[in-house]
Amino acid sequence: MYMKKNMGLPDRIVRLVIALLLFAYGVWQGSWIAYFIGLFVVFEYAFSWCIVYQLMGKSTCKYKPKK
Repeated sequence: MYMKKNMGLPDRIVRLVIALLLFAYGVWQGSWIAYFIGLFVVFEYAFSWCIVYQLMGKSTCKYKPKK
């Protein structure tokens, strides 16, 4: 099982905003959990991959790789 892209640009932008908010919350509250979740969300943003989308078989990515 490998990570194929399954997130489109609007989803990625939302993830980036969520990650920035989580990092800000982590700094404000000193929460390591918020840092960890924010880091995971940045990972999803960077690789255009969402584990929940993959489990559901959903994709919002317009790019279709050639086989």
